[in-house]
Amino acid sequence: MATRITPQTKTVPKLSLAAARRIALAAQGFGRPRPAKAPSVGRIAALVGQLGALQLDSVNVFSRAHYMPVFSRLGPYDRARLDRIAGHGLGRIDRRLVEYWAHEASLIPVELHPLFRWRMADVDREAWGSISRIARDQPELVAETLELVAEQGPIRARDTGAVRQPPQPGHMWNWHEGKVALENLFFTGRVGAARRVNFERLYDTIERVVPDAIRAVPTPDPEDAQRELVRIAARALGVATETDIGDYFRLPRAASKARVAELVASGELLPVEVKGWAVEAYLWPEARRPRRLHARALLSPFDSLIWFRQRTERLFDFHYRIEIYTPAAKRVYGYYVLPFLLGETLVARVDLKADRQQDALLVQGAFAEDGVDCPHVARELAAELQLVAAWLGLERVVVARRGDLAGALAAIID
Repeated sequence: MATRITPQTKTVPKLSLAAARRIALAAQGFGRPRPAKAPSVGRIAALVGQLGALQLDSVNVFSRAHYMPVFSRLGPYDRARLDRIAGHGLGRIDRRLVEYWAHEASLIPVELHPLFRWRMADVDREAWGSISRIARDQPELVAETLELVAEQGPIRARDTGAVRQPPQPGHMWNWHEGKVALENLFFTGRVGAARRVNFERLYDTIERVVPDAIRAVPTPDPEDAQRELVRIAARALGVATETDIGDYFRLPRAASKARVAELVASGELLPVEVKGWAVEAYLWPEARRPRRLHARALLSPFDSLIWFRQRTERLFDFHYRIEIYTPAAKRVYGYYVLPFLLGETLVARVDLKADRQQDALLVQGAFAEDGVDCPHVARELAAELQLVAAWLGLERVVVARRGDLAGALAAIID
C-alpha cells in the first residue's frame, strides 16, 4: 500500500535514498505489472502524458529511442499504435502527439504545444547558432521556404532545392541551407512535423499539423508556461532537485530556479531532504510512495528516467555515459549500451545491436554492477532480452563473450 505526503505536512520530510528511488520509479511509470495484453492506443498515449515527452534520436542500431520507453514500462506493444498517434509512417494519423524541442527533439502530447510558444518566440537565445542566424542573414530564404511548405507541404528537406535557382555560378543555395531554413521555421512554430517516413521528417504548415483547438489556445505568459512545465516535470520525476526539474524541458536556469521557488512558496512543491544528496530536493505532493517496488526493464540511453546523467548517478549510484561518439578503441562498455533495471536498482548494462541479416539480437557485451547477484541478474536479463527480441521480430538472441556477465547470460540463452 502506497502512502502519500500532503501539503499539510508540517515538518520537512527526510527520505532515504531507497525511498527516493521508489518514488522516482513510480512517477516514471515503473513498478506496476505490465498489461497482460498489448496496450491500447489510449494506454500508450496516457503513458506519454505521464512522462511529458519521448525523446527522439536518429540512432537505430537497436531500436529507435522513442519506442523503447513504452516497451520498458508496458512490455510488448504494437509500435504502429504509437506511430499512429505520432504521425509516423504512411498509415492513418490519430494526432495525439506532436514534435517539438522539449527535452531535446521530442514527441509531446499535443496539448502541451502552446506551453513552448515562449521558446518559439525566443529563438535567438533558445536555438543554436545557425537556426537563429539564418533568419537574420537570409530572411528572404526563410520566407520563400515557408511559401514552398504552404504550397507543396508536406515536404522533405531535400525538396527545398526548388525554392530558388542559383543566382550565379558559385552561389548555389544548397540542401543544407534549405534544411536550416526549415529548422528555423520548425523552431519558431511556423511549420511542424506532419509525418516521419523512415524517420525522415516531413514538414508542413503548423495549421495543417496542430489541431485548430490547440492553436486557438491563448498564448500563456512565459512565466505561466514555464511554471506549468515545472509542474509536469516535477510530477514526472516524483522527487527531484531544481536542476533535475529544469533539465526535463531544458528551461533556462534562471527561469527554472524562479519557477521552482514559486511552486514551493505556493505549496505545490515540498522541500525534502534525501539522504546522501548534497542539494535540496523537492517532492511532488501527490507522488506515490510505494514501500516496495519491482521492475524489470532495459532502458534506452534517452529514457526520461536516466536522460539527465547527474540525476542517474545521484539516484542509482550508476555512472553512465553513452559512447556512440567515443572512438571504438576507447569505449569502456560499447557503442549502444542500455542499463538494466531490476527491482529498484540498475544492476547491469548491455551493448545491443539488432542484426536483421542474422535475424538476431546481438548482445555484444554484458556487464554486472558491483555487488549484484550475477546468476539471478543473468536469468532476469535473459528473459528480458528474449522478450525484447521477439517484440523486435528477431528470431534469436546471440551473446558475445565480452563482459563479466556474458558467460552466465550465454549459458542461459544458448
